[in-house]
Amino acid sequence: MVDSKSKAERVYSLLRADVLAGRQAPGKRLRYAELCEKYEASMGVIREALLRLAEQGLIKGEPQQGFQVVSLSREDLVDLTDARCELETTVLGLAVRHGDIEWESRAIAAHHRLVRTPQLEPGDPERLSDAWVAAHAEFHDLLLDGCPNRRLKGMALALRDSAELYRRWSLPLGQDPDRDVAKEHVAILEAVVDRNAEEATARLRAHVLRTTESLLSSEVAVDSATSDL
Repeated sequence: MVDSKSKAERVYSLLRADVLAGRQAPGKRLRYAELCEKYEASMGVIREALLRLAEQGLIKGEPQQGFQVVSLSREDLVDLTDARCELETTVLGLAVRHGDIEWESRAIAAHHRLVRTPQLEPGDPERLSDAWVAAHAEFHDLLLDGCPNRRLKGMALALRDSAELYRRWSLPLGQDPDRDVAKEHVAILEAVVDRNAEEATARLRAHVLRTTESLLSSEVAVDSATSDL
């Protein structure tokens, strides 16, 4: 039983990482036979992983059609951004007001790791590196971790997961050469450490909106990211 659970968790983690990294591209149909072969797992294990990812909004399933990775669209990006700006800033505000010194220390340490991690893939400067994406997620997740309301925090983290595909595509699609993402992260952390909830949430909102605005203003429409898949 332990081995079975362990294998199911491993397959889920691998498939999730591939979806978030774009290795299972947005809009791609996920076929059981291919997935069973790729991840060396049974159909039952694959189905369990797919259902978990569907709950997180990373893939979608339709009757008689199976599963596919969610597509990128302008309408969905706007809706997702609005939801994140409302919920994620609320959770961060609660974290700033209620988080203890241990939470604050972990957030500072996560930021240090983020700063020291190369942002781009060495062999593909058009893509964010897996290591940086992981460090970036850890930093933002820890900022929210100080919130005492587990349900609000869980919903905010789920929205961040849904936004990961767009973040992955923000470099090839969005053109914003004047942006300094590292500086934005520093500004958010400084407000958090100062326990200035109003300023921290305002800076987080601006941080989220900047990525969306970059994508929406790109000459390459977000919807076209999956047009040839």
